[in-house]
Amino acid sequence: MLTMLWNLGAFIVALSILVAIHEYGHFWVARRCSVKVHRFSIGFGKVLFKRTDKQGTEFAIAAIPLGGYVKMLDGRVESVPEDQQQFAFDNKTVWQRIAIVAAGPLANFALAIVAFFLMYLVGVNSAKPVIQGVTADSPMSVISEHIPAQQRFQIMAINETAVGDWEALNLALVSQIGESGFDITIKSLTNELVEPISIVKVSLSNWVFDPKTESIIRSLGLLPYRSQVHLQVAEATTDGAGFQAGLRAGDKLIAVDGIVLQDWSQFVSAIQQNANTTLALQIERESTLSTLSLTPKLQAATGNGVIGVSPVVEPYPDAYRVKLQFGPIDAFVRGVEKTGQLTKLTFDTLIKLVTGDISVKNLSGPVSIAKGAGASADYGIEYFLGFLALISVNLGLMNLIPLPVLDGGHLLYYFVEVITGKPVPEKIQEVGFKIGGAILMALMSIAILNDFNLL
Repeated sequence: MLTMLWNLGAFIVALSILVAIHEYGHFWVARRCSVKVHRFSIGFGKVLFKRTDKQGTEFAIAAIPLGGYVKMLDGRVESVPEDQQQFAFDNKTVWQRIAIVAAGPLANFALAIVAFFLMYLVGVNSAKPVIQGVTADSPMSVISEHIPAQQRFQIMAINETAVGDWEALNLALVSQIGESGFDITIKSLTNELVEPISIVKVSLSNWVFDPKTESIIRSLGLLPYRSQVHLQVAEATTDGAGFQAGLRAGDKLIAVDGIVLQDWSQFVSAIQQNANTTLALQIERESTLSTLSLTPKLQAATGNGVIGVSPVVEPYPDAYRVKLQFGPIDAFVRGVEKTGQLTKLTFDTLIKLVTGDISVKNLSGPVSIAKGAGASADYGIEYFLGFLALISVNLGLMNLIPLPVLDGGHLLYYFVEVITGKPVPEKIQEVGFKIGGAILMALMSIAILNDFNLL
């Protein structure tokens, strides 16, 4: 319950920031073009707070935080007095109208640059993409021809895109969805007998990726390096089933119900699958073997058994860590580059959705976004800034799609007006708005169904 509330709170904060910046873009340019603005609202429905400025614009916060709007004086939807005609949106030049509409999405791109700038200025801890092996019969199994099995290596680049950390690798791999293959540059870390740098061609002809069940890294057959986890208890919470059964820090885990344990994941599986079932756990304490009766408690949220213990984990090697922190100028340059990279990736993804190279099952809705907001906020402000930038780029680009009801649809009509010299007839616009609304609702429905794994 607390996790859900945290996710919801982070989602509302993130969405409110995104909407405020987007609508402020429209508002700021409208004011510069001498358009009268009736209301600037964050949210819909019942007004919770409002304030009116000297120019008569009402700034409001409404009860439903799922969007916002800027209501301008417009002769198409209201009667405009003769002395106010010069302040009406529809009486402005076509280029002024284009500037006002385009300002919203452009403000989102600007927000992304600022968010990334702040993230890199504060600094974000990350890790190099170090791999400890590849799975057989996977797209990446071809790497075993260059790096012996279970030998560590670092991924340096995908095609010509350098990848210095896991996030960069993820983005680079996501951009390959729908492609026939790519080149991967790898560097051996544990074997001096092989070439230190190798470029391997990876085929995606038989690649199957289901984002609901696995990460893109795992689906390609890459096994990320993990610090070694020992079959030894580091801590046992006093209210957990493990402590109550007699487990203490330092105990080595030997066997469960007579089955010798090989690794910590095997022990975790045994616990999760045996909620409310008594198990015979053999341990070693100070060179003495003993057997405890352990009954995992049922965790209602997951249906799994839990015992409240954590293992001894070796420290993550400093050589594999990286902190992305830069001075003001470099941080700004990085912010611009990152925003450009995400914009290209999002645009390419939209094209692949249209062409069918990517399934609509990959669309995410508000639930997935809320989870992402909560998780990033949980890790710290720098990760939340990165998440905010990612969603801001997506929002900006999505609004530029030439679908009526979106900013891109209005821009399409205005550019037609630039070419033909006259506005698109209102009847044609109305038909376009209905069709665009239907397409948008269909996409939103698919995204929400994906959130709940109904597709």
